[in-house]
Amino acid sequence: MRLVFAGTPEPALPSLRRLIDSPRHEVVAVLTRPDAASGRRGKPEPSPVAREALDRGIPVLRPSKPNSPEFVAELAELAPECCAVVAYGALLRDGLLAVPARGWINLHFSLLPAWRGAAPVQAAIAAGDAITGATTFQIEPSLDSGPVYGIVTETIRPTDTAGDLLERLADSGAALLSTTLDGVADQTLTPRPQPADGVSIAPKITVEEARVRWDLPAQVVERRIRAVTPNPGAWTQIGDLRVKLGPVQVGADAPESLSPGAIHVDRKNAWIGTGSDPVRLGQLQPPGKKLMNAVDWARGARLDSAVRAS
Repeated sequence: MRLVFAGTPEPALPSLRRLIDSPRHEVVAVLTRPDAASGRRGKPEPSPVAREALDRGIPVLRPSKPNSPEFVAELAELAPECCAVVAYGALLRDGLLAVPARGWINLHFSLLPAWRGAAPVQAAIAAGDAITGATTFQIEPSLDSGPVYGIVTETIRPTDTAGDLLERLADSGAALLSTTLDGVADQTLTPRPQPADGVSIAPKITVEEARVRWDLPAQVVERRIRAVTPNPGAWTQIGDLRVKLGPVQVGADAPESLSPGAIHVDRKNAWIGTGSDPVRLGQLQPPGKKLMNAVDWARGARLDSAVRAS
């Protein structure tokens, strides 16, 4: 089947590679977001998907307005039978959706209709879900609401960060997307409408929303930090410093009582109080420095007893 692949970040790469290597399909072009500033110098860099496509000799389309009549006409000239989507990063309107005869098929990293939106993996971890997965579905103009072709499931492990879980889903989801497209090409798959019940929304998480709220219970704090690791990254204010945090632990040997945001450092550990039990800090990153062991940093910083995390 003649395909255009739409995707931008690294989690889209397993799907792109699988489809390029498939004897059943021909990826005639890749659609991705425009080059974005990266690194300290802010130099525009191609997306991971763009780099992979260029390395494979596949044309790359980077429209700033993908729903514009000009780009719709450009895509139509490529005559794709179907468009495959994995984390492209822009809403697709009716004109664009009408181009391929067999539509646009999206790989979404949740078990729809749960966690529609931009951050399904983060939302599942933060909510304490035990199971998540990936879904292939036909794109409609409304958000992640189209009929479903297939799913794969994945257990959320107790220490999973969003990065850990997304890496596994990207791999299992690539196999699901490939199988789905094979079925669409053979006309052996028919999508089924999503259930009306169980809809939840997972909007993009902002940097401000990744700030740790120490007044919440320890288990909630622990999950929320894992949910935003590595991106956008959990952080807190300690005195005058904005400090980035790695995952924390709810420890059985924690101090008996610390008020929310209070810091306690002993010989082996650094603790911060929450709305319930204290949590043990793992690694943190002060401004302008690399990740380091939290207790080593706390000793070197010689924190005043009145300094709190907030």
